[in-house]
Amino acid sequence: MIRSIADEAKAQRIEIVDLRGKTVMWDYLIVCSGTSDIHVRSIADKIEEQMRLQRAKVRQVAGRSSGWVLLDFGDVCCHVMREEERQYYDLESLWKSAPIRPDIVS
Repeated sequence: MIRSIADEAKAQRIEIVDLRGKTVMWDYLIVCSGTSDIHVRSIADKIEEQMRLQRAKVRQVAGRSSGWVLLDFGDVCCHVMREEERQYYDLESLWKSAPIRPDIVS
């Protein structure tokens, strides 16, 4: 759902990372890029609005005034970032390389 909303908002490089067994915080991480601060906010606003219409509870939103907005939906965390921030922090590689933790696998 979030992927299709981000795609409709013209987000770039939408990627979903499976975090199950790697953290107890989220099951999935979605990362996508916007071309400017305004585009990033627009994508994040569209995702938040459409998810609320689907009755998904937004636990937290952080970074609305920057080039990186985090939307926490409980089991899914969505990062909407300018490409520069995305390349610098490289969240996808960080989480993909994280080991499976047998102590948290259900």
